[in-house]
Amino acid sequence: MGRIEKLSTKDMSREDWLDARNRSIGGSDAASILGLNQYNSAYALWAEKTGKVVPEDISDKEAVRLGNDLEQYVAERFMEATGKRVQRTHFIWKNEAYPFAHANPDRIVVGENAGLECKTTSSWDIAQQLRAGNIPPHWYCQMVHYMMVTGAQRWYLGALVF
Repeated sequence: MGRIEKLSTKDMSREDWLDARNRSIGGSDAASILGLNQYNSAYALWAEKTGKVVPEDISDKEAVRLGNDLEQYVAERFMEATGKRVQRTHFIWKNEAYPFAHANPDRIVVGENAGLECKTTSSWDIAQQLRAGNIPPHWYCQMVHYMMVTGAQRWYLGALVF
């Protein structure tokens, strides 16, 4: 395990945050590389990361806004259901053992070497996977990536299906 470095995002502009994320592979990029992201291909990701195309700004899409707006609610419901405490992390995490990668965890579990990924979805397919006890592959890749970068032993999933 390499030394972990945390770059504070607290006072970072959105443009600087996006630039820092674009310099390495993030958790949501992992599934694209493996061909498991239905929303982005490995080729499209390569084109974005190398500056061949400008990534689509999805921040104003309603589904993205809902996910961001409901993240705290999902974290609170996770705490209520599990009795665990979580806290927001205002860092981009880097691990010297994996200089090509970074992590932007939603929450860190207090008192445990673990994190929490907060998801919201209205997808019938994803809802069916969750009801069957399965984690959608693109979410699973993201959580394993975060474990690799942060050195966490466990990553929890909190999901709101609406």
